[in-house]
Amino acid sequence: MDLSIVIPLLNEAESLPELEAWIRKVVEKEQYSYEIVFVDDGSTDNSWKIIQDLAKNNPNVHALRFRKNYGKSPALNEGFKIVQGDVVITMDADLQDSPDEIPELYRMIKEDGYDMVSGWKKVRYDSKIMKNIPSKFFNWTTRRMSGIQLHDFNCGLKAYRLDLVKSIQVYGEMHRYIPVIAKMNGFSNIGEKVVHHQKRKYGSSKFGLSRFVRGYLDLLTINFISKFSNRPMHFFGLLGSLTFLAGFIIAIYLVCTKYFGHNYVALANRPLFYLGILAMIVGVQLFSTGFLAEMITSTQRDKRVYSIAETI
Repeated sequence: MDLSIVIPLLNEAESLPELEAWIRKVVEKEQYSYEIVFVDDGSTDNSWKIIQDLAKNNPNVHALRFRKNYGKSPALNEGFKIVQGDVVITMDADLQDSPDEIPELYRMIKEDGYDMVSGWKKVRYDSKIMKNIPSKFFNWTTRRMSGIQLHDFNCGLKAYRLDLVKSIQVYGEMHRYIPVIAKMNGFSNIGEKVVHHQKRKYGSSKFGLSRFVRGYLDLLTINFISKFSNRPMHFFGLLGSLTFLAGFIIAIYLVCTKYFGHNYVALANRPLFYLGILAMIVGVQLFSTGFLAEMITSTQRDKRVYSIAETI
């Protein structure tokens, strides 16, 4: 199969028939063998009924439905499990992503050799206060922390090689960081394409301000995992050792000043004494945490799935 298109959705019944017809027109013109995978993230309107009707009229339409609303990341993750196309494209169901971008995204993966191509909504039709300004700050922060020079990490319109989506797991709010996750798994050839962004035609946005808080927490999680998931002792052990050493130096200093500096103030009456004791205790706890994390990691190493580029 040439192409799989994964579309997560929540209460988008009005836009689905138009979106399916638009996609079908584009891909059939290009003569792709294809599938459209709708992932209903617990819709409460008649989205599922619409999808069932679309599947009856188009055998290339497949779908799965969550019993409740889990979020966009789990929807993408489950969609990635069942896709079969050499190129996998994701897009939102609200008609703000244009299916006319599909042929060029497909070409960039197949001919230019990219592992992944991310869309860039250079001109947006969203609220400046609610989306545009926060999005620019979010993208700037992610570029600085990840080293990936993309302008729009959160664009829903992306294209991937099949082996990439089969090598990653997406959860929480981590759909924003799929380029970062891809790089962590060795897929570093990541491209970008300016895509046309359209005004929302039906319904309203499903994302609130809380997504920015969750998004940044997930960014910190990914940044930590990418550096220390295989060697937690390098983080906790180093931090614990430095903290313990600082406390030990404070303790030595206090002992020297008391017995060699003729300081007759009791150690228990000096706040610095308690700071030193606290630093040593925290240092031991951090070191122990790293040791336990290392033991847990070592038991899981044989269970990990690694991305293999090719075999002979």
